[in-house]
Amino acid sequence: MTEPQPDTATPPGEQPALLEAVRQLLVPLARLAVARGLTHATVDEMLRAAFVEEAYAAYPNLLEHRRVSRISAATGINRREVTRLTAARQQRPEPDRSYPSEAFARWTTHPEYLDQDGRPRVLPRLGALPSFETLAQSVTRDMHPRSLLEELLRLGLAQHDAAADLVSLRREAFVPRGDQVRMDTFLGANVGDHFSAAVANVLAGGSEHFEQALYADGLSEKSLATLRELVAHHWRSITGDLVPRVEKMIADDDAAGIGSTLGAGNRLRIGLFSYQVPVDPPVPVAPVAKSAARKSARRSEGESS
Repeated sequence: MTEPQPDTATPPGEQPALLEAVRQLLVPLARLAVARGLTHATVDEMLRAAFVEEAYAAYPNLLEHRRVSRISAATGINRREVTRLTAARQQRPEPDRSYPSEAFARWTTHPEYLDQDGRPRVLPRLGALPSFETLAQSVTRDMHPRSLLEELLRLGLAQHDAAADLVSLRREAFVPRGDQVRMDTFLGANVGDHFSAAVANVLAGGSEHFEQALYADGLSEKSLATLRELVAHHWRSITGDLVPRVEKMIADDDAAGIGSTLGAGNRLRIGLFSYQVPVDPPVPVAPVAKSAARKSARRSEGESS
């Protein structure tokens, strides 16, 4: 039978670059673990399980009696550990729908819930379209509109003027502060999919997923504040255009009998991020080398689409 072979085309000289890339990925993971009280033992167990899971998937046609040996050879984990971790493999359940995030997305992108400037309307709690009641019912009939409103209020995403019985959004970016579980879920889902896309591009030669970035240095705090506003503006434009289109595609696919309700189709995540951090103090350099230094704004090298 044909089995995946190790990539022998990678020049040995590129290995340090791979190790540095892995280090850069592990540092923020370690920062999160230390800040949230996860021990090395806990993360190491998860890492071992992930190695076994990926090695297991890499050899789908391998005879069962050879599987443990092959996984052990591929991962460097001893056979006893591989046997234990393989036995513990189980299908992870699909994540539950987030009704608050769906309501938020619809409120900030659908024309009937936007004012003439494209901002989310202040909605009457009850009544005909546009109202919070119709918004909630367009998202789900499984949760009462009042319960959905209470959840948005709890997350600090909406506010309710009881005297006028009006509901308005408090923020234009869905960041559920005060809900640590949901923030952790978003972290895993968003960064996990971004990382998966980047890895797939590297392993496939850069043709699988759209992934681009813009890099700049030498910016002041004032410039960064301006750029944050610009990024938020462009993200509103992107979501305002794409969300209704994607929802229509889902509805059309469901009508054609190929939608997710039948367990078919593909999953999609589209994201945009920005990150700013002070530049490390410059290391003293020779005058000739120093004269060549310059501030820059450029597309990051190595990205793919």
